[in-house]
Amino acid sequence: MFESISKFGVTRRAFDNKICALYTSNPRDFTNDPYKRVDDKAFGGGPGMVMKVEPLELAIKEATSQQKTHGVVAPLRIYLSPQGKVVNQQLVNELALHDGLIFVCGRYEGVDERFIERNIDLELSIGDFVVSGGELPAMLLIDSIMRQLPGVLNDKESAVQDSFMNNLLDYPHYTLPREYNGTNVPDVLLSGNHRQIELWRLQMSLWRTYQRRPDLLQSKNMTKIESGLLKEMIEKHS
Repeated sequence: MFESISKFGVTRRAFDNKICALYTSNPRDFTNDPYKRVDDKAFGGGPGMVMKVEPLELAIKEATSQQKTHGVVAPLRIYLSPQGKVVNQQLVNELALHDGLIFVCGRYEGVDERFIERNIDLELSIGDFVVSGGELPAMLLIDSIMRQLPGVLNDKESAVQDSFMNNLLDYPHYTLPREYNGTNVPDVLLSGNHRQIELWRLQMSLWRTYQRRPDLLQSKNMTKIESGLLKEMIEKHS
């Protein structure tokens, strides 16, 4: 599954340029069971299967050894779980500061709680919904974290101007042609006045956030300029 992130797109370029490295460990390789089973029925009954402690623990030890070969003594060990802390951009930025990360991708009904207690530093969720396993959430996190690493994006400003970086959604973007089916690119973007363009983009970010994610504005300490730009838009559309 992880070939999709290691062999394609922006993330592939980062791996090819040795900005970061990705290793995967399969818990099935760490079991003595002839059928390579890593799960069993839950004590106390109930639906589904639970992943065993030992194969997971041996797999995470192997992953930790891989990190040490690259000089990472204490990688942050993360379990992807719908019960974890919901990820946002601020958390992604913090994760990007770590030298090494280990993602544990759960399956079935979950993993034995003793594994989490003994081996996990942080539980993370990508949202209040359930998927079949932690692999897709792990890939989403890897992609978002790698975007913050120097040299991954061609334009170093791209990550800085992404949505959520300053607790605002991104502003609208336009490209050629200037006119399409009667709809024109906003004049300010064609003016060459960089200050006016900057203010327009900030105002559009504020307005879009106000309309679509007002919760983000509640935790943002807006400047006088930002407050004035948003007030202008609210009055204009009231």
